[in-house]
Amino acid sequence: MTVLHILWMPIVLSSVFVFVASFILHMLLPFWHKSDYRKMPDEDKVMDALRPFAIPPGDYMMPLCASPKDMKSPEYLEKMKKGPVMMATFLPSDCMAMGRNLALWFVYVLVISYFSGYVSLHALAVGATYRHVFRIAGTTAFLGFAGALWPFSIWYRRSWLTTIKATIDGLIYAGLVAGTFGWLWPR
Repeated sequence: MTVLHILWMPIVLSSVFVFVASFILHMLLPFWHKSDYRKMPDEDKVMDALRPFAIPPGDYMMPLCASPKDMKSPEYLEKMKKGPVMMATFLPSDCMAMGRNLALWFVYVLVISYFSGYVSLHALAVGATYRHVFRIAGTTAFLGFAGALWPFSIWYRRSWLTTIKATIDGLIYAGLVAGTFGWLWPR
């Protein structure tokens, strides 16, 4: 039997629970993520200065060198010294149209729930106790929701506070997945 055949209900239901929880954390508790981003000083001037470049959406680094050898060049070192040094993601102008983002978020949550079920089904027997299911499904879901966040603070200097808050979000989401799987685990 496949994971989807046996566990379709906890996969879908836990995804709905996580989707609702993420809405609550981001929309009904705005103080929680309000400090994730800071306003750029002289925002209007910066936007006016960048607009003529028509920078396509994507990830950028400044200054960027072509090879590790170039990192020792006097030109690169001078650029680093003068600054600004940055990594930036440029978004399309219509990025606040939330339909696409919400649909992709729900698909992502379904994938995390599916793999939590997959790992749990291969680690546990049908009829496993709630506690055992909670532990395996929750650990797997936590790794999916929060495991990849920390390298962004380590390597790209993302705010540690933002990473910790997102990790707590991931712990909440993992608890919802774990609880749903424990509740609906096949007996």
